[in-house]
Amino acid sequence: MAVDDERRAVLDHVEVAHIPEVTERPAPPANPGTVGENSPAPPAMPTGAPSPQYIYAIGQVEPRFPSLEAEKEFAQATGRADTVGLTDRQALQSVLADRANRYLARQLCWTFTIEGLETYILAPADPADLELLVDAVRPGPRPTDVDVVLGVRGPLAPPEACNGLVVPVVIFQQLWSFDRDELIDAIPRPDDLSDEEEQQFGATASEVFDRIMQMADNAGATDEHRALNYIATRYHAVYARTAEAHRAEASLTAIEVRPSRLSGTRKILDVILSYRDRGTDVTEKYFVRVDVTGLFPFLVTKLTPYYERT
Repeated sequence: MAVDDERRAVLDHVEVAHIPEVTERPAPPANPGTVGENSPAPPAMPTGAPSPQYIYAIGQVEPRFPSLEAEKEFAQATGRADTVGLTDRQALQSVLADRANRYLARQLCWTFTIEGLETYILAPADPADLELLVDAVRPGPRPTDVDVVLGVRGPLAPPEACNGLVVPVVIFQQLWSFDRDELIDAIPRPDDLSDEEEQQFGATASEVFDRIMQMADNAGATDEHRALNYIATRYHAVYARTAEAHRAEASLTAIEVRPSRLSGTRKILDVILSYRDRGTDVTEKYFVRVDVTGLFPFLVTKLTPYYERT
Protein backbone atom coordinates (compact mmCIF):
# COMPACT_ATOMS: atom_id res chain seq x y z
CA MET A 1 0.00 0.00 0.00
CA ALA A 2 2.81 2.38 0.84
CA VAL A 3 4.50 1.46 -2.47
CA ASP A 4 1.35 2.30 -4.46
CA ASP A 5 1.10 5.66 -2.75
CA GLU A 6 4.73 6.43 -3.55
CA ARG A 7 4.30 5.45 -7.23
CA ARG A 8 1.14 7.60 -7.48
CA ALA A 9 3.04 10.60 -6.09
CA VAL A 10 5.85 10.15 -8.63
CA LEU A 11 3.34 9.93 -11.51
CA ASP A 12 1.53 13.02 -10.31
CA HIS A 13 4.85 14.93 -10.24
CA VAL A 14 5.79 13.82 -13.77
CA GLU A 15 2.37 14.85 -15.17
CA VAL A 16 2.55 18.26 -13.58
CA ALA A 17 6.09 18.82 -14.84
CA HIS A 18 5.21 18.08 -18.48
CA ILE A 19 1.88 19.87 -18.82
CA PRO A 20 2.50 23.51 -19.77
CA GLU A 21 0.27 26.20 -18.38
CA VAL A 22 -2.25 27.39 -20.93
CA THR A 23 -3.06 31.09 -20.98
CA GLU A 24 -5.69 32.86 -22.99
CA ARG A 25 -4.56 35.33 -25.63
CA PRO A 26 -6.76 38.15 -26.83
CA ALA A 27 -8.12 37.75 -30.31
CA PRO A 28 -6.49 40.03 -32.91
CA PRO A 29 -8.66 42.81 -34.32
CA ALA A 30 -10.59 42.03 -37.42
CA ASN A 31 -8.78 44.69 -39.41
CA PRO A 32 -5.60 45.91 -37.78
CA GLY A 33 -5.23 48.65 -40.39
CA THR A 34 -8.33 50.55 -39.21
CA VAL A 35 -9.34 52.13 -35.94
CA GLY A 36 -12.74 51.19 -34.67
CA GLU A 37 -15.33 53.60 -33.37
CA ASN A 38 -14.49 52.87 -29.75
CA SER A 39 -10.79 52.23 -30.28
CA PRO A 40 -8.25 54.61 -28.76
CA ALA A 41 -6.50 56.93 -31.20
CA PRO A 42 -2.95 55.96 -32.11
CA PRO A 43 -0.25 57.85 -30.21
CA ALA A 44 1.07 60.99 -31.84
CA MET A 45 4.47 60.75 -33.46
CA PRO A 46 7.19 62.72 -31.66
CA THR A 47 8.07 65.97 -33.39
CA GLY A 48 11.68 66.00 -32.21
CA ALA A 49 13.61 68.36 -29.97
CA PRO A 50 13.31 72.10 -30.65
CA SER A 51 16.23 73.69 -32.43
CA PRO A 52 18.68 75.48 -30.11
CA GLN A 53 18.59 79.26 -29.81
CA TYR A 54 22.06 80.55 -30.50
CA ILE A 55 23.50 83.67 -28.90
CA TYR A 56 26.11 86.05 -30.34
CA ALA A 57 26.09 88.95 -27.91
CA ILE A 58 28.29 91.99 -27.25
CA GLY A 59 28.44 93.35 -23.71
CA GLN A 60 30.39 93.10 -20.47
CA VAL A 61 30.96 90.23 -18.04
CA GLU A 62 30.28 91.10 -14.41
CA PRO A 63 30.73 88.77 -11.38
CA ARG A 64 28.00 88.79 -8.77
CA PHE A 65 27.66 87.11 -5.37
CA PRO A 66 24.80 84.61 -5.45
CA SER A 67 24.38 84.49 -1.68
CA LEU A 68 25.48 86.10 1.57
CA GLU A 69 27.73 83.18 2.51
CA ALA A 70 29.57 83.43 -0.83
CA GLU A 71 30.13 87.14 -0.24
CA LYS A 72 31.42 86.51 3.30
CA GLU A 73 33.78 83.79 2.11
CA PHE A 74 35.15 86.14 -0.54
CA ALA A 75 35.68 88.81 2.12
CA GLN A 76 37.73 86.35 4.19
CA ALA A 77 39.84 85.43 1.16
CA THR A 78 40.40 89.13 0.46
CA GLY A 79 41.53 89.63 4.05
CA ARG A 80 44.20 86.96 3.59
CA ALA A 81 45.47 88.50 0.32
CA ASP A 82 47.90 91.38 -0.11
CA THR A 83 45.59 94.17 -1.27
CA VAL A 84 47.37 97.19 0.19
CA GLY A 85 46.66 100.28 -1.89
CA LEU A 86 44.30 98.48 -4.29
CA THR A 87 40.86 99.74 -5.22
CA ASP A 88 37.88 97.49 -4.57
CA ARG A 89 37.81 96.43 -8.21
CA GLN A 90 41.55 95.78 -8.28
CA ALA A 91 41.25 93.69 -5.10
CA LEU A 92 38.40 91.70 -6.67
CA GLN A 93 40.45 90.98 -9.77
CA SER A 94 43.56 90.13 -7.74
CA VAL A 95 41.74 87.62 -5.53
CA LEU A 96 39.97 85.93 -8.46
CA ALA A 97 43.20 85.71 -10.47
CA ASP A 98 44.88 83.73 -7.67
CA ARG A 99 44.51 80.04 -8.56
CA ALA A 100 44.19 79.20 -4.88
CA ASN A 101 40.84 81.00 -5.00
CA ARG A 102 39.38 79.16 -7.99
CA TYR A 103 36.77 77.68 -5.68
CA LEU A 104 35.45 81.22 -5.21
CA ALA A 105 35.22 81.78 -8.97
CA ARG A 106 33.12 78.63 -9.25
CA GLN A 107 30.74 79.95 -6.61
CA LEU A 108 30.16 83.32 -8.26
CA CYS A 109 27.27 84.18 -10.52
CA TRP A 110 28.63 85.49 -13.83
CA THR A 111 26.24 87.96 -15.43
CA PHE A 112 26.41 89.41 -18.93
CA THR A 113 25.37 93.04 -19.17
CA ILE A 114 24.22 94.65 -22.42
CA GLU A 115 23.79 98.42 -22.52
CA GLY A 116 23.71 98.52 -18.72
CA LEU A 117 21.07 95.78 -18.34
CA GLU A 118 21.80 92.36 -16.85
CA THR A 119 20.68 90.20 -19.75
CA TYR A 120 22.15 86.71 -19.25
CA ILE A 121 23.84 84.49 -16.70
CA LEU A 122 26.88 82.77 -18.21
CA ALA A 123 27.85 79.14 -17.64
CA PRO A 124 30.84 77.56 -19.42
CA ALA A 125 30.16 74.49 -21.56
CA ASP A 126 33.63 73.28 -20.53
CA PRO A 127 34.64 73.80 -16.86
CA ALA A 128 38.12 74.75 -18.07
CA ASP A 129 36.60 77.88 -19.64
CA LEU A 130 36.09 79.34 -16.17
CA GLU A 131 39.47 80.97 -16.88
CA LEU A 132 37.83 83.05 -19.62
CA LEU A 133 35.36 84.48 -17.12
CA VAL A 134 38.09 85.33 -14.65
CA ASP A 135 40.16 86.98 -17.39
CA ALA A 136 37.16 89.13 -18.32
CA VAL A 137 37.34 90.90 -14.93
CA ARG A 138 39.48 93.97 -15.53
CA PRO A 139 41.27 95.64 -12.63
CA GLY A 140 40.23 99.03 -14.01
CA PRO A 141 37.01 98.70 -16.03
CA ARG A 142 36.24 101.29 -18.69
CA PRO A 143 33.16 102.00 -20.84
CA THR A 144 35.11 100.81 -23.88
CA ASP A 145 35.62 97.30 -22.45
CA VAL A 146 33.97 94.73 -24.71
CA ASP A 147 33.19 91.06 -24.14
CA VAL A 148 31.74 88.86 -26.87
CA VAL A 149 29.95 85.63 -26.01
CA LEU A 150 28.82 82.79 -28.29
CA GLY A 151 26.65 80.06 -26.89
CA VAL A 152 23.24 78.46 -26.57
CA ARG A 153 20.41 80.04 -24.62
CA GLY A 154 19.01 77.84 -21.86
CA PRO A 155 16.10 78.23 -19.43
CA LEU A 156 15.55 81.06 -16.98
CA ALA A 157 17.76 80.85 -13.92
CA PRO A 158 15.92 80.18 -10.65
CA PRO A 159 15.91 83.12 -8.21
CA GLU A 160 18.25 81.37 -5.78
CA ALA A 161 20.93 80.91 -8.45
CA CYS A 162 21.97 84.55 -8.60
CA ASN A 163 20.56 86.36 -5.57
CA GLY A 164 17.13 86.92 -7.08
CA LEU A 165 18.20 87.69 -10.67
CA VAL A 166 15.92 85.81 -13.08
CA VAL A 167 17.33 85.96 -16.63
CA PRO A 168 18.16 83.28 -19.23
CA VAL A 169 21.26 81.15 -18.76
CA VAL A 170 23.67 81.03 -21.70
CA ILE A 171 25.95 78.00 -21.95
CA PHE A 172 28.83 79.60 -23.80
CA GLN A 173 31.25 77.90 -26.18
CA GLN A 174 33.40 80.96 -26.85
CA LEU A 175 34.14 84.12 -24.92
CA TRP A 176 36.74 86.72 -25.73
CA SER A 177 37.50 90.13 -24.26
CA PHE A 178 39.08 93.22 -25.75
CA ASP A 179 38.97 96.99 -25.68
CA ARG A 180 37.04 98.83 -28.37
CA ASP A 181 40.11 100.92 -29.14
CA GLU A 182 42.08 97.71 -29.73
CA LEU A 183 39.46 96.61 -32.26
CA ILE A 184 39.60 99.97 -34.02
CA ASP A 185 43.41 99.97 -34.11
CA ALA A 186 43.43 96.48 -35.65
CA ILE A 187 41.33 97.55 -38.67
CA PRO A 188 43.53 97.83 -41.80
CA ARG A 189 43.83 101.40 -43.12
CA PRO A 190 44.44 102.62 -46.66
CA ASP A 191 48.10 103.44 -47.22
CA ASP A 192 47.53 107.03 -48.34
CA LEU A 193 45.83 108.37 -45.18
CA SER A 194 47.12 111.58 -43.63
CA ASP A 195 47.37 111.99 -39.86
CA GLU A 196 44.08 113.86 -39.81
CA GLU A 197 42.38 111.20 -41.94
CA GLU A 198 43.82 108.53 -39.65
CA GLN A 199 42.13 110.13 -36.66
CA GLN A 200 38.90 110.49 -38.60
CA PHE A 201 39.03 106.83 -39.57
CA GLY A 202 39.13 105.86 -35.89
CA ALA A 203 36.20 108.16 -35.10
CA THR A 204 34.19 106.63 -37.96
CA ALA A 205 34.87 103.06 -36.84
CA SER A 206 33.91 103.90 -33.25
CA GLU A 207 30.65 105.45 -34.43
CA VAL A 208 29.72 102.40 -36.53
CA PHE A 209 30.51 100.00 -33.70
CA ASP A 210 28.50 102.01 -31.18
CA ARG A 211 25.61 102.27 -33.60
CA ILE A 212 25.35 98.51 -33.94
CA MET A 213 25.69 98.08 -30.18
CA GLN A 214 22.87 100.55 -29.52
CA MET A 215 20.38 99.16 -32.02
CA ALA A 216 17.04 98.48 -30.33
CA ASP A 217 16.93 95.32 -28.20
CA ASN A 218 20.18 93.93 -29.58
CA ALA A 219 20.64 91.06 -27.14
CA GLY A 220 22.35 88.91 -29.76
CA ALA A 221 19.50 86.39 -29.69
CA THR A 222 17.79 86.91 -33.07
CA ASP A 223 19.33 85.92 -36.38
CA GLU A 224 19.40 89.57 -37.45
CA HIS A 225 21.28 90.72 -34.36
CA ARG A 226 23.69 87.79 -34.53
CA ALA A 227 24.54 88.76 -38.12
CA LEU A 228 25.09 92.40 -37.10
CA ASN A 229 27.25 91.49 -34.13
CA TYR A 230 29.32 89.15 -36.27
CA ILE A 231 29.92 91.95 -38.78
CA ALA A 232 30.81 94.41 -36.00
CA THR A 233 33.45 92.14 -34.45
CA ARG A 234 34.74 90.06 -37.37
CA TYR A 235 34.40 91.97 -40.65
CA HIS A 236 36.58 95.06 -40.93
CA ALA A 237 35.51 96.02 -44.46
CA VAL A 238 32.33 97.63 -43.08
CA TYR A 239 34.41 100.18 -41.17
CA ALA A 240 36.70 100.88 -44.11
CA ARG A 241 33.73 101.40 -46.46
CA THR A 242 32.05 103.83 -44.05
CA ALA A 243 35.26 105.81 -43.62
CA GLU A 244 35.56 106.02 -47.40
CA ALA A 245 31.96 107.27 -47.62
CA HIS A 246 32.68 109.96 -45.05
CA ARG A 247 35.68 111.16 -47.06
CA ALA A 248 33.33 111.39 -50.06
CA GLU A 249 30.89 113.51 -47.99
CA ALA A 250 28.30 110.76 -47.57
CA SER A 251 26.54 109.70 -44.37
CA LEU A 252 25.68 106.24 -43.11
CA THR A 253 21.90 106.62 -42.88
CA ALA A 254 20.68 103.07 -42.26
CA ILE A 255 21.77 99.55 -41.33
CA GLU A 256 19.17 96.87 -42.03
CA VAL A 257 19.05 93.10 -42.23
CA ARG A 258 16.90 91.13 -44.68
CA PRO A 259 16.53 87.44 -45.54
CA SER A 260 18.70 86.59 -48.51
CA ARG A 261 17.36 85.19 -51.77
CA LEU A 262 19.95 82.44 -51.32
CA SER A 263 18.24 81.17 -48.17
CA GLY A 264 17.03 77.62 -48.52
CA THR A 265 18.00 74.90 -46.11
CA ARG A 266 20.37 77.41 -44.48
CA LYS A 267 19.67 80.78 -42.87
CA ILE A 268 21.43 83.45 -44.92
CA LEU A 269 20.90 87.15 -44.26
CA ASP A 270 21.81 90.30 -46.16
CA VAL A 271 23.23 93.11 -44.03
CA ILE A 272 22.60 96.30 -46.02
CA LEU A 273 24.30 99.64 -45.36
CA SER A 274 22.84 102.80 -46.91
CA TYR A 275 24.99 105.87 -47.58
CA ARG A 276 23.41 109.17 -48.62
CA ASP A 277 25.41 111.89 -50.33
CA ARG A 278 25.23 115.05 -48.22
CA GLY A 279 25.14 117.29 -51.28
CA THR A 280 22.99 115.45 -53.84
CA ASP A 281 20.84 113.37 -51.46
CA VAL A 282 21.52 110.30 -53.62
CA THR A 283 21.58 107.02 -51.67
CA GLU A 284 24.06 104.27 -52.41
CA LYS A 285 23.78 100.85 -50.81
CA TYR A 286 26.23 98.07 -50.06
CA PHE A 287 25.58 94.65 -48.57
CA VAL A 288 27.29 91.60 -47.16
CA ARG A 289 25.81 88.12 -46.80
CA VAL A 290 26.14 86.20 -43.54
CA ASP A 291 25.18 82.59 -42.80
CA VAL A 292 23.67 82.31 -39.29
CA THR A 293 22.43 78.72 -39.47
CA GLY A 294 24.65 77.38 -36.71
CA LEU A 295 26.41 78.56 -33.60
CA PHE A 296 29.23 80.24 -35.52
CA PRO A 297 28.13 82.73 -38.22
CA PHE A 298 30.33 83.07 -41.28
CA LEU A 299 30.67 85.25 -44.36
CA VAL A 300 29.00 84.12 -47.58
CA THR A 301 29.55 87.18 -49.81
CA LYS A 302 31.94 90.06 -49.26
CA LEU A 303 30.81 93.69 -49.21
CA THR A 304 29.49 94.65 -52.66
CA PRO A 305 27.06 97.23 -54.12
CA TYR A 306 23.40 96.45 -53.49
CA TYR A 307 20.61 97.10 -56.00
CA GLU A 308 16.93 96.99 -55.13
CA ARG A 309 14.92 94.47 -57.10
CA THR A 310 11.47 95.43 -58.29
